[in-house]
Amino acid sequence: MAADSSAMAGRGASGMRDHRAVRASRWLVLACASLIGCDGPPDRTPTLGDVDLGRARQLVFDKGCTACHSFPDRKWPRGSLGPSLDGFGDQGLIAGRLPNQPGTLMQFIRNAPAMVPGTAMPAIAMTDQEARDVTAYLLQLKSR
Repeated sequence: MAADSSAMAGRGASGMRDHRAVRASRWLVLACASLIGCDGPPDRTPTLGDVDLGRARQLVFDKGCTACHSFPDRKWPRGSLGPSLDGFGDQGLIAGRLPNQPGTLMQFIRNAPAMVPGTAMPAIAMTDQEARDVTAYLLQLKSR
């Protein structure tokens, strides 16, 4: 550092700015490099190995989803207040606003009002496993 200081003294203010810029860029490179090793939040994407579609089919009845929505594989009840969920897995958006992705859908089915204020869909109490099951079930509902 002493050698750097004496060299900087000979260059004046311009040399000091250059030295500071080099040090700042080194810190920036170090910070970016440390982020490369960071892993994001755990992947909570439902997989067929950890879901039970039969249980999910029963859950949409037990949790009251069929009171407002119709499902292609349920003859009764067939609600009409909310949209039909036939072909839901092919839709690009949830509630016309959110990307139809597993993590987003899991949050939406548990607490729709927090994600889409003003929605008629209520918050629905369910466990993480129930939310994974229902999410996988909804995403497999493809257009025929």
